[in-house]
Amino acid sequence: MINRRLLLRTTGGAAAGALGAAALSSTAAAAEPAGHSAAHHPVDSDPTAGVTRTLLQEHPSPAQGWEAVQTLVQIPQHKESGRHSHPGIEVGYIIRGDVLMEFDDRPPLRLRTGDPFFIPNGVIHNARNVGTVTTMMLSTYVVDETKPLVTTY
Repeated sequence: MINRRLLLRTTGGAAAGALGAAALSSTAAAAEPAGHSAAHHPVDSDPTAGVTRTLLQEHPSPAQGWEAVQTLVQIPQHKESGRHSHPGIEVGYIIRGDVLMEFDDRPPLRLRTGDPFFIPNGVIHNARNVGTVTTMMLSTYVVDETKPLVTTY
């Protein structure tokens, strides 16, 4: 689990990358050390490497104890978000790319550019880029403000 409160107070490009790596990976190995690039690693075995979640906005919800959070999620070709859940609903839209949204409790859902999607509270899921470009997803969450935005499995 990540501490969303701490991460959301951080600003700048480095914070966006750190948020993506921390939120979407269960190990610190997902983050490339400074000065290293994929060219130094001919085979990247981390399926979540390069995935980012950039905070766009965060606002209190009309329901006490809840908040609305909006992010831009980018998943490079042949990568995935990793199995995770959220403490509330996720309403999303595929800006660009092709995604296989995999669930622990239901059949996968194929999503393409222009498709909306909905993830219920607490459902474990994984967004796998199955297309030919970096996938860009706009995700809006209405979540319990006392819990981490993402819990990885």
